[in-house]
Amino acid sequence: MSLWTRITDALSALAKGESLAEVFERLRTPPEKSVAFAIAVIALGAKMAKADGQVTRDEVTAFREVFQIAKDDEEGAARVFNMARTDVAGYKEYARKIKRMFADDDTTLCDLMEGLFHIAMADGFYHPGENEFLEEVARIFGQSDAQFRALRARFVPDAPKDPYTVLGVTSDTPLPEIRKVWRKLVRDTHPDAMMARGVPEEAVRLAEKKLIDINRAWDEINGARG
Repeated sequence: MSLWTRITDALSALAKGESLAEVFERLRTPPEKSVAFAIAVIALGAKMAKADGQVTRDEVTAFREVFQIAKDDEEGAARVFNMARTDVAGYKEYARKIKRMFADDDTTLCDLMEGLFHIAMADGFYHPGENEFLEEVARIFGQSDAQFRALRARFVPDAPKDPYTVLGVTSDTPLPEIRKVWRKLVRDTHPDAMMARGVPEEAVRLAEKKLIDINRAWDEINGARG
């Protein structure tokens, strides 16, 4: 059964009057948690699309890159997107419910932010409204300023960046501590680790770019200090 077939099944309750936010509450454990992850990214992505005032073809394509949507599943994906976009509930309410769902796993919340940044940058422009949206979602998710800056440095071409920012450390952090941070990031980015915490297989390939970025940053720091 494909991810989108499972999503369609999960959303059948919406026809009975449940809100999308209420559906989130029922998807707390594996394997349903991977369904929740997909819905969360698309629902928040739909809300973010309103932040810059339009939904572009590039943003729709970005959803396809995060989740490999088969033609037979396009209707289900569009349904989730449009429900979130037109739902009267604000994005902060969605973000808070998602935070509660993944309260015991901050790393999955970082994975969600990765997907949102990927979608935000799909049209090649980082809109101020998208930055405000992502900053607030990161705050609700409990991410630190350093974590948010690290994401922005990796995804936004003209954002201030250096290898320390990419790893979420400072230039005066001792090298052994930086090595620990780097190793944890590498472990957390391993496909098996991502799937174990509920990230759908369709979205795991986003980690390839992250792994390249963090390894390059470590090599640059280690080379300069070594």
